[in-house]
This record gives sequence, C-alpha cells and structure tokens, in this order.
Amino acid sequence: MSIIGKLIKTGISLNQKLGSESTPGEDQQKEQLRKLIETAQNTAFGKYYGFSDLLKAENIVASFKSHVPIHHYDDMHSEWWIKQQEHPDITWPGKPHFFALSSGTTGKSSKRIPITDDFLASMRKSGTSLIKSLPNFDFPEELFESEMLMLGSSSHLDSHPSGHLEGEISGINVSNFPSWYDMFYRPGSVISAINDWNERLARIVDGAPSWNIGAIAGIPSWVLLMLQEIIKHHKLTNIHEIWPNFSVFASGGVAYETYRQDFEAICAKPIVVMDTYLASEGFFAFTARPGTMDMKLVLDNSYFYEFIPFDERGVDERGELLENPVSHTLSEVDKGQDYVLVISTCAGAWRYVIGDTIRFTDLEKFEIKITGRTKFFLNVVGSQLSEEKMDDAILTVSEAMNLSVNEYMVAAVKKDTNAYIHQWVIVCEKEVDCGHFGQNLDNALKEANKNYGVARSKALKGIEVKMINKEKYHQYLEKTKKKGGQVKTPKVLSEEKMVELLDMI
Repeated sequence: MSIIGKLIKTGISLNQKLGSESTPGEDQQKEQLRKLIETAQNTAFGKYYGFSDLLKAENIVASFKSHVPIHHYDDMHSEWWIKQQEHPDITWPGKPHFFALSSGTTGKSSKRIPITDDFLASMRKSGTSLIKSLPNFDFPEELFESEMLMLGSSSHLDSHPSGHLEGEISGINVSNFPSWYDMFYRPGSVISAINDWNERLARIVDGAPSWNIGAIAGIPSWVLLMLQEIIKHHKLTNIHEIWPNFSVFASGGVAYETYRQDFEAICAKPIVVMDTYLASEGFFAFTARPGTMDMKLVLDNSYFYEFIPFDERGVDERGELLENPVSHTLSEVDKGQDYVLVISTCAGAWRYVIGDTIRFTDLEKFEIKITGRTKFFLNVVGSQLSEEKMDDAILTVSEAMNLSVNEYMVAAVKKDTNAYIHQWVIVCEKEVDCGHFGQNLDNALKEANKNYGVARSKALKGIEVKMINKEKYHQYLEKTKKKGGQVKTPKVLSEEKMVELLDMI
C-alpha cells in the first residue's frame, strides 16, 4: 500500500469534513441569484431588465422571474450573445476570452456559448467538489496516485476575428489546465490537441501501455470504443491487463445503462461508475455517494436553477414550452416529477433553457437524474415517448433477446397511406430478426407507457426496424460530422434525417 496514495486520500477526506455544507439549499440558491444579479447589474442586460431595482425587491426570486423572460438559445444569441463577441459588458462584466461551440444533438450549426473567466472558475470549483466526494467511495489508495484519462474533443482552439478563441467546452477546459496537470492528465496536451478523431484515437491506443490509468472521464460511447480498440490492438483479454488500477469511470453526456453490459465485458473487476452533468453551459451535478448513479446538484457555484414541470403546466403536447409556463425553485419541486431545467449563470445566461429534462430522486440530498432532452421527446402522434422510456424499452428487449444494443435512432415517418409509423434503426453486431425485435419493442413500449398504447390503437399504425452494425453507424456519424470524443450522438431524428439515414444504409 503506497504511503503517498494514503496521504492524498486522507487529505481529501479531511478537506471534505472541513468544508461540509450547512446552509439550506433554498437559501444557497437565493444567495447565488443575488450575487449573479449584483455582479451583472451594470451590464447592458442588467440595465435593460432593471437589475439594480431587483436587488431592492423584498422577494428577489419572484421579482427576477416577473421581470426577466425565459430565453432559448436563438433569442439569447441574436439579442445579446452575438453582441458580446464584439463588445464588453453585455450579459456579464467584461468580454469573454472563449466561446464554446456546441451543436448538441440537433444537427444544426454550432451554437456559440460565452465562456467567461468567472464561469471557468465555477467549472473548476464543481470539479473540486467532485474530488472532495471521492472518500465517500472508499477507493483504494492506488487510485490517488494513478493518472486520469479525459476523453474529450480536440483541445485545439480557433481564433475568431473579434479576438476570442472558439472550441468545444472540453477543449477549452483542457487548454486552461495549468502546465503541471500534464503530470497526471492523459492523453496529455499534445495528443488532446489533435483535431482528427481517428488520428487522436490511434495515438491514445499507442500510448496506452506507458500510462497508469486509474480513472477515465468521457461519453460512454466513445470511451467504450477507445477501450475496445486498446484491447484489440494490444491483444488483451480485458482492459485491466494493461491498467490494473482502473477503478472509476466518470460518465456523462448520454445515459450509461445501454452501455453497462459492454463495459462489464471488457473489465476484469468491477469499476465504480459516477454520472456527471457537465455541459457547455455548466458543470451542474455529479454522483457524490456509492450505491447510486443519481447526481447531487451543485447549489453554491454561481448557478441559479428553475424547474418547469414537463407536463401541461409547462409544455404543450409537442413538448414545447408554453408562453407563460409554471416555474418552480428548489423548495417547490416534487420527487419523481420531470422538469425542464432553466439556468442563470456567471457566463451571462439568464433564465436560459438548456434543453434537458431532469427528475429529483432525493429532495433532502438534492439528487437528480437526467431523463432526456426536450428535443428527444417523440410525440408526433401522441405517443409521448421520452428518451428514458425508449432507453428502458431497448434494455428490456436486449436482455430478453440476449443482445447488446448501445445506440439507436428513431423517427416518426409518414407512409404512403398518410399514416405514421415509428421507424427505428438499431445498432447491433449480431444478426437479428428485425420483425421479432420490432414486435418485442412495440410490446415493451405499450407496457411502459399507456399514451404509446393509445397512439398505437389510433394514429400510430406500427413500427419498423432496421439493423446496422457499429461500422455502418460510425460511417453515418462521420458523414454527419457527429464523430468525436465529446459528441453526443442523436437518438430522435426528424423525418428528413431518417430518410437520409435509410438511403445511406
């Protein structure tokens, strides 16, 4: 047992005890909002919406919600953030040195999210909070002197004519690491700056034997691909033959469960999987205790949250926000209810709809799980299928048929008879009877969701399934520029995108 690892683990544990929270969550959130408004009161946004007056209000939360409208990206960008590329003090003091490019999963052109110095500091603070939680898991001392592999997008950043740098948030974070991080961060600054995903992956595979990896962070689909390539190239039976101290995987970006079986197949011993909620707009939550993948919401880090019920109080039948939706604060939420997350942050995002739906699983610990994307809500003919319901059905059918299915795509498609079907494309390495899989999937969805069952008896006339292997799937991702370490792959497609996919396969 290494004395260095033991000392590091003990030091983190002591720091955790000294920094334990005592302020109630609602009070923390009110204080975060007050600080955000106070800091931004002299910006163009703050003056326009009277932030100085909001600070004098008896109920600052209610006043803020009544004076500042809810913003989606398009209006936030066109009215404010595009000006922030050229001028200081627009939605946050100063002029951002970075903008994060994020195309998300919609396939549209890249969004540009401002990344301020205060925002970078908040991301680092959330990361520090995650590290402080590690003693809860009783990891072996060897982990604390191992290296961490972070599989993200390229850390190469492009210069913009207005003077800032642009890239994906993982690349911006890595480019701001201090030089001494390279002592334990892998794949290191040189490899992480390679733009081409295939070349970067090849360099990681080549370098793997010289690293002592104890922890990995990244999106499950790309991390799994990386580990499988390492095993294949070095002729291993499992990943622990080359990295015996690999103990923890910090997952994020997409739901992990459809990948669990394949991760377990390449590991010689159990690993701890911690979920993280890290997006271009912030580092909002992480798994903080063993025995669950639910995530603790970060409450004291320059984020103010609102929660819009994902039902008739907040959205229409297509899952789009109502003009004046109900909006709850932390003390008003219910366990088990799905909410559209709305954020205000030190990046100059104000009542901003991030596009995710979340659910509280523990109101005392403020733990949540991500249940999907508002854009992944499939309801063209009243089927009301969330990403979570679709994932659950895929898992049910896969287990029953002894299959491994990580990825899928689905769309509502109008047939020649003017009736709709759900067209599914399932990614699987085995030869499968598509009709049999489709029948089982249809039954699983009917059992899981009564609205789907009603839709199947009316406007939704059936489902059709096509199977493709991972090679074909990766070809599709490359063609649609969705290939890379930090890319969230799409699940719900438009009818047009599905037709393009079917033509390709």
